[in-house]
Amino acid sequence: MSEMNKRNLIYFENPSMRGLYDTMEQWQHANGRRLLSISVQPDGDNYCCIALTNPTEVVITSEDGHNHANVSRFGMLAVDAQ
Repeated sequence: MSEMNKRNLIYFENPSMRGLYDTMEQWQHANGRRLLSISVQPDGDNYCCIALTNPTEVVITSEDGHNHANVSRFGMLAVDAQ
């Protein structure tokens, strides 16, 4: 299992809700990962957030990596040659 999938708990804090949002947004852009769920609570003079990240997304490919699975807008699974 890759190191990216071993940990999915993240902690953020900031004195303002806007600052907390900006910190979380920057984290998402820097890490290329989404947050699965969050819980925001006041803690003293800060807003604190405990977040769970999505596991690393899985891409289905052929053994040589040249063909990738693709899901159509109708939910059909097909293989695309790269």
